[in-house]
Amino acid sequence: MSQTILVTGASSGIGQSTARLLAERGFTVFGTARKPDPQNHESFTMLALDVRSDESVRACVDQVMAKSGRLDVLVNNAGYAITGAAEETSVEEAKAQFETNFFGIVRMVNAVLPGMRAAGAGKIINISSLAGNTAIPYSGLYSATKFAVEGYSESLWYEVRPFGVSVSLVEPGFVNTPIGEASPAAARPVPAYDATRKRMLAAFGHALEGGIPPEQVARRVLQIVESKAPGLRYRVGAQATWLPRLRNVVPWKMYAAGVRKTFAV
Repeated sequence: MSQTILVTGASSGIGQSTARLLAERGFTVFGTARKPDPQNHESFTMLALDVRSDESVRACVDQVMAKSGRLDVLVNNAGYAITGAAEETSVEEAKAQFETNFFGIVRMVNAVLPGMRAAGAGKIINISSLAGNTAIPYSGLYSATKFAVEGYSESLWYEVRPFGVSVSLVEPGFVNTPIGEASPAAARPVPAYDATRKRMLAAFGHALEGGIPPEQVARRVLQIVESKAPGLRYRVGAQATWLPRLRNVVPWKMYAAGVRKTFAV
């Protein structure tokens, strides 16, 4: 019987590419968006989901179970990035960033785990980022959510392993997706940061344009889905592979100089 897979944030970018590839490979795939396009002609079923809402999460998982009778794999991809200096970001904006990127994952995991434990099988795949290993200037809150996802997932890996449930992190570097265009700016800009922020955002946009295609991330997710014993961390792209290694071996001043040069800060 075909495995059933739920991919959050599947209206564009990594989520859409992942849902399409998994559907092409014969899996029963459900994608989600806050407001699914009624004219959608995807090869997978789109469901409405707001990961910020307990009620919406429960309703979405209930729909999958009603339609398919099972849920074998959860791919937590929904998220966004807020840009701006840490000082420019209000507590309300910070909370909103965590509500989607971190607590959204917590809600989804809590909703699917009882069924996976009962089945004695299941896979949870959390889309993290290179930003969960090395912080990006002027994306402090986004980086903080990804660092949080890393710690949460690693702890969860230990806890659910005895029940036959695996947890994996996918850590891409720069990916050529609309995330940069869709990134809201912090609402209260501080003039002192204007020049540096402008340079950083230009460098960031350039890095995204030259990033790996989302299909490359999707193929890594497929690898995890098809693996009998998936690992905890999967890095995607050259940057995500060598930068964390570099950070572990070179002095901080040297590493930080490289980051500053990359982001023009």
